[in-house]
Amino acid sequence: MPALSTASQPRLALQPVVGSAPSSQDLEARLAQASLRRVEAKEFVFAEGDPTTHIFQVETGAVALYKVLSDGRRQVVGFAYPGDLIGLGAEGEHVMNAQAIKPTRLRCLPLAALNQMARQDARLGFKLYEAVARELATTRDLLLTTGQRSATERVVAFLLAFSRRNERTAKDPCAFDLPMTRADIADFLGLTIETVSRTFTKLRVMGLIELPQSNHVQITDLEALEALAGGEEDF
Repeated sequence: MPALSTASQPRLALQPVVGSAPSSQDLEARLAQASLRRVEAKEFVFAEGDPTTHIFQVETGAVALYKVLSDGRRQVVGFAYPGDLIGLGAEGEHVMNAQAIKPTRLRCLPLAALNQMARQDARLGFKLYEAVARELATTRDLLLTTGQRSATERVVAFLLAFSRRNERTAKDPCAFDLPMTRADIADFLGLTIETVSRTFTKLRVMGLIELPQSNHVQITDLEALEALAGGEEDF
């Protein structure tokens, strides 16, 4: 499933405080103390079929979540960035692959401890329910994007999602780095690498973006870019 963004929500963490009911603040405290795992680019955090023993929060770096289709093609279903949780909602075993797309640090949260806290605190259980519901909504948005939009609309919606993420965290909505490759973007949007590259070039020629580096985007006309999106999504 796509990653769960916590940029505009209180982040979840894990460890009950003795003598009191656990809360999202207790979870936040546990996250700060959770074991740290470092993975290199292209290294797996977990693979499809692995048993679900932990929930992971991205501390630095980025992770791609994807499925391998029956014909061998890869369908990226989401990306996880700092503050995002991955692995939530999986029962028994992971249903997709999580692979770092750059050197990444993760906090590893024991699933058993999270479940125990959710049983003790109805408010926390509801927050987890809301998080999974947002994840399902994001999946529906992805289906709409890949099924009904043109290549230009898909790429524009992808860039606008980064813009809105920066805006939510009080960063410049018109300048951001893309941690993934063009191949990752293509596999996410259901396009070819060539189409993604041509679309970036098209947007630059139209004067809507600048690409001072291949992984750095500067939006020069946000209003015009939004008009091309064909409806806003938040991946």
